[in-house]
This record gives sequence, structure tokens and C-alpha cells, in this order.
Amino acid sequence: MSSRCSHLDQIAHPDLPAEITGCEECLAMGSRWLHLRECTICGHIGCCDDSPNKHATAHYHATEHPVIRSVEHAKENLGALELELSDDQFAALSG
Repeated sequence: MSSRCSHLDQIAHPDLPAEITGCEECLAMGSRWLHLRECTICGHIGCCDDSPNKHATAHYHATEHPVIRSVEHAKENLGALELELSDDQFAALSG
């Protein structure tokens, strides 16, 4: 088993955008969010699972883009949304 997560090769957005206005879907519907996540595959900004609408997870289910990161306080934590990752793979992904 490889110790490197295969999803790392899919990251197309390694840097956070200069300006983030909020969860794209929540802004469109006039809703609120708690924390934000960025899809590192396409750059989509969605709200976390502690938010009422869970748009980051909805984006994953719609696109199967497996790697997200927190955009709160410029955290650089990555997380894979696929449950099939082994502990070793997730550890390699999250650093």
C-alpha cells in the first residue's frame, strides 16, 4: 500500500483565492454558514458540515472532488472526503 494519497495529484488549486466572499450557494440563497471549505480540485467555496446547508459535502457528492481545505484563518489543512482512504493515506495527505 502506498503511503502517498493518490488524490494529491488532482489538486489544481494549491493556493487560496485572494478574496473569499462566502459560501457560493449560501450567498445565492441568502443563507448563513459557520465555516468555509475550498475544493482544491476546482476552487469551489462551500460551507462546512456544521453549517445548516452543508454545501461543501453536497459539492463532493455532485462532483466526486475528494480533497478540500479549510479557508478559516488561512489554515492549510487538507482533508479527503472519500471514506475509503486508509489511515496511512490520510496521514500522508494531511501532512
